[in-house]
Amino acid sequence: MSDPADQSRRRWHFDWRLLLFAGLFLPLLVGLGVWQLDRAQEKKAQLAQWQQEAGSLDWEQLQASGLRAGQPVRISGRYGKTSWLLDNRTRDGAPGYEVLTMFLPEQGRPVVVNRGWIQAPRRRDQLPQISRPEGEVRLQGRLSEFPEPPVLKDVSPNDGDWPRRIQSLAHQQARELETEVVGLVLRLAGPEQPGAYRADWAPDRMGPQTHYGYALQWFSLAAALVILTVVASYRKTGANNDNDNG
Repeated sequence: MSDPADQSRRRWHFDWRLLLFAGLFLPLLVGLGVWQLDRAQEKKAQLAQWQQEAGSLDWEQLQASGLRAGQPVRISGRYGKTSWLLDNRTRDGAPGYEVLTMFLPEQGRPVVVNRGWIQAPRRRDQLPQISRPEGEVRLQGRLSEFPEPPVLKDVSPNDGDWPRRIQSLAHQQARELETEVVGLVLRLAGPEQPGAYRADWAPDRMGPQTHYGYALQWFSLAAALVILTVVASYRKTGANNDNDNG
């Protein structure tokens, strides 16, 4: 049998540097987790309010209350004759365009509608054939920012026939056709909408579920910090560790 004096045991060892590190970062991690939970609740309340407004307010009333990206809307009117083809958009590895068409509501200001993706012809000098529903239609979708990347600059000509191929579309460009056009784009809710092409948008990455996921990550890091601090604070003591505190 081994000598009990040689057997090592773990005892609590006070290390002020370790405890200071944990004391500083633990409240930070917990605070970030709580903040993400609050953001998730705010997003849920905002989405519920938007859904209620979309069902009870018309387009003109929504404009008066203030339009924001991500807001669901319902709108009645007709498609205009002007469309842009937003270049360099791919689906399943195939090159194509997103079709942007001016929409003229029954009441309220015009809005650019993103009707979804259409595949490009094989030849670069050819544009896809697009059409639009005639007469009045009712659309559902969500508002989004204009497709104006911060780096890519549009060098496409602004003259010629419609539709026009573009690399980006700024609000000011749309205002050259309709001075009262709103500063957001309406993305159709799906391919079943009138005039839609392939409208398979990615889900909102910053919805409530995303914030819940971030909160779980911060709380997990806080729990890991506590566990590691406790484990590191228990050190082996015994005949071979007499100078462990030195």
